[in-house]
Formats: sequence, C-alpha cells, structure tokens
Amino acid sequence: MSTSAENNLTWFNFTTLWFGAAISVAEILAGGLLAPLGFKLGVMAVLLGHLVGTTLLVLGGVIGTNERIPALVSTRISFGQYGSYIFSVLNVLQLLGWTAVMIIVGARSLNNITKLLWSFDNLAIWSLVIGAFSFLWVWLGKDSGWKKTNHIAVILLFLLTIVLSVLIFRSHSLFSRPVTGDMTFGSALELAVVMPLSWLPLISDYTRFAKTKQGGAGGSWLGYFLGSSWMYIIGLGSAIISSNPDPSAMLLAANLGIAALGIIILATVTTTFMDAYSAGVTLLNIFPNLNEKKIALIMTVIGTGLAIIANIDQYQNFLYAIGSVFAPLFAVLLTDYFIFKNKTIQKDLLVNWATLFFCILGTVLYYQFIKFDFFFGSTIPVMLLVSILYSLTWRLTKSWKYVKKS
Repeated sequence: MSTSAENNLTWFNFTTLWFGAAISVAEILAGGLLAPLGFKLGVMAVLLGHLVGTTLLVLGGVIGTNERIPALVSTRISFGQYGSYIFSVLNVLQLLGWTAVMIIVGARSLNNITKLLWSFDNLAIWSLVIGAFSFLWVWLGKDSGWKKTNHIAVILLFLLTIVLSVLIFRSHSLFSRPVTGDMTFGSALELAVVMPLSWLPLISDYTRFAKTKQGGAGGSWLGYFLGSSWMYIIGLGSAIISSNPDPSAMLLAANLGIAALGIIILATVTTTFMDAYSAGVTLLNIFPNLNEKKIALIMTVIGTGLAIIANIDQYQNFLYAIGSVFAPLFAVLLTDYFIFKNKTIQKDLLVNWATLFFCILGTVLYYQFIKFDFFFGSTIPVMLLVSILYSLTWRLTKSWKYVKKS
C-alpha cells in the first residue's frame, strides 16, 4: 500500500507515462494486422476497440487509486489470497512474454536498419543492447529524475509519431490501394480491445500513486487512447501502403539514418520498463518481503534471455491468450467493486470458488467467440456475459468460499 507522501503523480505524469508506453513497435505491428480491412474500416475498428478497451483499463486503475493498492493485490477483493496468487503467476508469465516481445520487435527493427546502412546483421546483439537500456531504465526507477527523463522521452516519441504520420498520410494510395488477406471486423475489433486490456493487470501499480482520482484516470485514458490508437493507425497505414508495418522501413525512407536507431531504442525501452517493473510489483503480492526494483531488474534479464532464444510468429495468438484470462478476471472484479460495492479485502478469505469458476467459464467462452468470429469480438461479449451471470448467481454462490480457520 502506498503512503500519502508517495501519492504525487499528476494528470500530466499519467498522460506522458501512458502515451510513452503506447508508442512502441509492438503496437504498430498489431495495427498492421488489421490491414486486410482497408484503411477506413480498419480505423473504425481501432477507435471503437480502444474506446472500449481504454475505458475498461482506466476503471481498473480507479480501484488502485481509491484503495492505494497494486493491480494484482486488488484481485483479493473478489478471489481471495490464494486466488490472487494464481493470477499473479499468470501475470508474471504474460509480463515476461511482453518483455521478450518488446525486445524482439525492437531488435528486429534495429537489425533491419543496420543491415541496410552498414551490412551489420546480428539480432542477438541488438536484443542485448535493448535489454541493457531497459535494465538501466528500470534501475533509474520512479524518482523525480526518472519523471523528467520520461517527459523528455515522450516528447521525442511524439516527434516520431509525427514523422511516421507524415510518411503514411502523404501517400495518395492509402485510401485507394487494394488490400490483400482476410479479416472480419470482429477479429480486428478484438485485436484493438485486447491491447489496452493487456495493461489491466498493471495499471493500478501506477495509479495507486495518483495525486487525485481524476488525474490518474483522466491522464491514463487520454495518454493511452491517443498513443495506442495512433500507433495502430500508423501500422495499419504502413501495412496497406508498403505491406510492411515495421517502422524501421519508414524511418529509413525518411533518411533518418542513425537517428532511427535511437528512436527505436527509446520507443522500446519506455514500454519494456513498465512490463518489467510491474512483474516485480506483481511478485510482491506473493512474496511481500522482496524488493520490487531488484525483481524488476531480474525480470528484465530473463526477458532479454527469452528474446534471444524465442520467436514471435504467433503474436496474434499471444494477444488472444492474454484476453482469454484477464477479460473474465476483471469482469468479475469490476462487477464486484462498482456494482456490488464490494471494496474490502477480506483477510480470512483464501479462495472464492465461485469467482474462479466464472473466470474459467469466461476463458472457455472467449475461445468460442474467437472460433465463431463474432461481430463484436470476444472481450466485449465475454465480459458482459460473465458480469451478468455473476450478478444473477452471486447470492446462491456467496458461500462457495475457502476461509482461514480461526
């Protein structure tokens, strides 16, 4: 739990934090997956998906601000102590996956640049370079110096988005170029919703330090919605125009040369920091005596190692796996907190079997909606169904709990 002296992050801090987190190669690549829809329909899916996903994200952050607790600790409200441990382990695994994914996509972009500029082709070296910078970013921590550095980074990343946007929108073929591939609107919508959803298990790790609830919620929503939507649209446009959403190609086309290296590193490191840091915070839910910064540094090292030996050809399936777990989880928690006004962690509650059942049911339903390619994607209907079913049955299942014996 945070102390009053630590609760000093403002609306501006959260806007820059989440805008910087959203500006990443991974988000651009995700936007590129929507190219088969065409630009106009693709943008519609991006904006609608982010409107829903970012709003859900911020609702999770409000819990952190109100209760001054990290995201995974807040799950004890609905699932009990041991239940929260299960989700903590799953969250650490997804964060390690994200750390590796961010390093891999950043390293590939850097490798593409150096291959063309200097014929230097070594993906492992670039993974180590990004991992080293991420390690340094985590080591700097959340002190005042870090906040100033983060603001500078976001300004530079904002300039990057302008450059990439000019390169995309100056093309006259953006709205007329024939697209290839097959994707439904529901699949595109889901890929737009699931990206902000993947941050749900992390957001309270930061909003618990908000100076005000309005500042934490408003800044987080604005920063992430603008940044992530923009990245998706850049990736979408790039994939339509050049059949390659990787920003390295666009940066080279703009003759940015060496500057492109620094831009890619910065965009990758600012997001990788949040993944590694929150992995450390999550483990504190199970092992409260650990040092969160040391754990975050260890996670950065492990993520770098995974990046060197793994591949991300199944990036889309990785996003679906995250949605399948955390959509039903937060459907239950948000229903408990905002509808039933259950805002207290019961210290004697170890496991709530009913809420765990609804999470498992939600995961099964998620993949059924993926299979049937529902128009509204999977996250939206699954969260609504889980919330409704839980609301209708909670009186019947409220005794399905395992509590500490006095």
